[in-house]
Amino acid sequence: MGLTRLRLTVGGQVQGVGYRWFVREQARRRGVSGWVRNREDGAVEIEAEGEADELKAFVAAIETGHALARIESLASETLDAKGEESFEIQT
Repeated sequence: MGLTRLRLTVGGQVQGVGYRWFVREQARRRGVSGWVRNREDGAVEIEAEGEADELKAFVAAIETGHALARIESLASETLDAKGEESFEIQT
């Protein structure tokens, strides 16, 4: 299978609780590349790339797995793969 890339926008209580670090750890555990950053509107934006099964597990983990975050919305858009090799926190 080929790589898939998603742009995810996560809304709710996701800033100031360590959520970006949690997202990075989940990506690295699953071999997902890309980045995560806070947006000025209080949401967190993620671009994640990997095999379909890896991405599915990644999205499930970031939607439900962080103890301090409260996810109220998660929007997803499919993008063209870029072939990135790491997952980073952007500032």
